[in-house]
Amino acid sequence: MAYGLGASIVILGALFKILHWEIGPLTGGLLLAVGLITEAIIFAISAFEPVDDDLDWSLVYPELAGGQTRGKKAEQPQDAEGLLSKKLDEMLKDARIDSELMNSLSTSIRSFEGAAKGMAPTAEAMSSTKKYSEEMALAAAQMESLNSLYKVQVESTSRQAEVNEQVAENATQLKQQMEHLATNLSSLNGVYGGMLSAMNRN
Repeated sequence: MAYGLGASIVILGALFKILHWEIGPLTGGLLLAVGLITEAIIFAISAFEPVDDDLDWSLVYPELAGGQTRGKKAEQPQDAEGLLSKKLDEMLKDARIDSELMNSLSTSIRSFEGAAKGMAPTAEAMSSTKKYSEEMALAAAQMESLNSLYKVQVESTSRQAEVNEQVAENATQLKQQMEHLATNLSSLNGVYGGMLSAMNRN
């Protein structure tokens, strides 16, 4: 109780000191000083406390007395080993675990190993099938891309044909307009020629 009270005063003093609290005459420095002085007195008194005697556990557990055992106890591990071996033999006998069962188990393990080896080609075939399907999917994706490019090319060709057709139509119209213009120019030349002839006669 003395240790707890002294420590609580020190903690309160540190709290008042850190937060700069003051309650009347109680300040952080005062509480901290009182707490530390109390703790110092308590530790000084505790230095003179008598030391408790250690219990002799060898009275309860004789095995702890210097690690030495008596003759009867030295024989107990061998007896325990014999009892353990006997119990183990009885358990194996009750479970009907004999050499025939062990041989049968060994044969079964070998058969399982052979079956596992026989399954290896099947696993390889499955892996090849999976790889083939992946390659087919990739080829299908590439064919789809080629179809898209071909479609774009066909659309571009059709547009070019339309443009060429429009250019041909424009050329035909231009030719007709040029012929009409040539006709008009020849007519105009005839009119100018008549006018010049009339002016020269005068």
